[in-house]
Amino acid sequence: MTIDFEALGLRPELLQAVSDMGYETPTPIQEAAIPPLLHGQDLLGQAQTGTGKTAAFALPLLQQLTPGGKHVQALILAPTRELAGQVAEALYAYGRPLHTRVLPIYGGQSYTYQIGRLQRGVDVVVGTPGRILDLLDKGALDLSQVRFVVLDEADEMLSMGFIEDIETILGATPEERQTALFSATLPQRIRQLADKYMHSPEAITTSHERITVAQIIQRYYLVNQNDKLAALARLLETEELTNVLIFARTKIGAAELAGELSERGFPAEALHGDLGQAARETTLRRFRRDQSAILVATDVAARGLDIEDISHVINYDIPWDEESYVHRIGRTGRAGKAGIAITLVTPQERRRLRNIEVFTRQSIQAAKLPTVESIQAQRDSRFLDQLADAVAEGGYEREHTLAEQLVAAGSDPLAIAAAALRLARADEQHRPIEPISEVRERVERRQRSEAGRRERSTPKRARPRGGEQGMRRLIVTIGKSQGIRPSDIVGLIANEAGIPGKSVGAIIIESGRTLVDVAEQYAERVLRLQHCRLRGWPVAIHTAE
Repeated sequence: MTIDFEALGLRPELLQAVSDMGYETPTPIQEAAIPPLLHGQDLLGQAQTGTGKTAAFALPLLQQLTPGGKHVQALILAPTRELAGQVAEALYAYGRPLHTRVLPIYGGQSYTYQIGRLQRGVDVVVGTPGRILDLLDKGALDLSQVRFVVLDEADEMLSMGFIEDIETILGATPEERQTALFSATLPQRIRQLADKYMHSPEAITTSHERITVAQIIQRYYLVNQNDKLAALARLLETEELTNVLIFARTKIGAAELAGELSERGFPAEALHGDLGQAARETTLRRFRRDQSAILVATDVAARGLDIEDISHVINYDIPWDEESYVHRIGRTGRAGKAGIAITLVTPQERRRLRNIEVFTRQSIQAAKLPTVESIQAQRDSRFLDQLADAVAEGGYEREHTLAEQLVAAGSDPLAIAAAALRLARADEQHRPIEPISEVRERVERRQRSEAGRRERSTPKRARPRGGEQGMRRLIVTIGKSQGIRPSDIVGLIANEAGIPGKSVGAIIIESGRTLVDVAEQYAERVLRLQHCRLRGWPVAIHTAE
């Protein structure tokens, strides 16, 4: 039986925040995890990325905080700065009505900024183990009053060599804290960590789906937030459409988008949780009968839809989690037919797009929006085809008589034809081709650079002496003399370069330097790191000769 968030015991401010983000019913892990966490129990959750686990621990944590205090009340550890940033964003969004102060802490940011924020007061810290440990060592971070600790993607932190750091950090928190640990897998080392630092945790396990339909063509368009509607209108006019399902994040957003599209001449209707059953059935019936070619829906409202011949699924708002993306685009490309999935992505949402690609193990291709000139040319071509068909069919004797009268009155025949064409195309005035601003140059350069790296073949390099097969050996200019440990090196490379911890191979720490093997595909990214610091020491990285 499906329940809603209110049944889980959340306070009104959090229920409103959840509703504003477009969620109406909890995912399985949220339904299983929120009640025991609200009751103060420790939790051991086996869950993959994309199952909604962030909200599963964020909502009960926020409910039990007292915002505005002098001490850090909650600590969330994540393996990479990308995930830490994503979790911090979610916590800020959920906790905004409660005025919760959230601070992400990871490498690549200024120590001065992070220490200043901590001195002014923070309720929740979300960070990577390496930088958290650095601030603890500096005496800038006090965890003695922490009441809640979350270890997110614990198995990934294990593979990155962070377990010792995590134990040190947990040792700086009170023993009577509440702890939640989430991990995709539960190897023996993770279970030992749970046994040592958790108090009779409730264990939950959830499953998820990962595979998308092979026939679906996936692509995305990079646009500024204010240009999304203009971009969507261009796509709807130029794509070969039958039935289109467009996803918006919220109920209000779905209704407003359907109205905007209808005003522009695109027959659209909204499907969201505020519709009664009768209205919902009427909307779906009109959509199935092609009386409305476009359906704008929220994720919850679209659950259980069984509609054939959906040619396009368009993510007007990119989903918050990866599994929602899988659910959405799976509604096209059915019964062996090809389908198209389009996602509008703002520069700030590129990380979410990369997470989806990793989750689905499929590449989503970047595409260019149709230009004003191409749309006008397509309109002209379409109209000329219609006009040629009308000429061939005949039956326009009355109109021919009217044209003869105008010619007899002295009008030029071509002028008459041009004026008639303008009147016949008057409906196009209700469908303006709105201008679209350029995405910031910094983002465009990065997009071109990424595309170039994908397209050009990388010349094979000779494997440096001592390096593992498929790895490149690099030299990091810091070692035993500076008290460096393997976990420090893994954390530096994985967090600063934004690569998976498993891409780091053998590590040999010498007196004044460290030799480290990095997967060939990520080596250039690591070598581009500049102005890095590790435990306060400046670091340079170069290829071993």
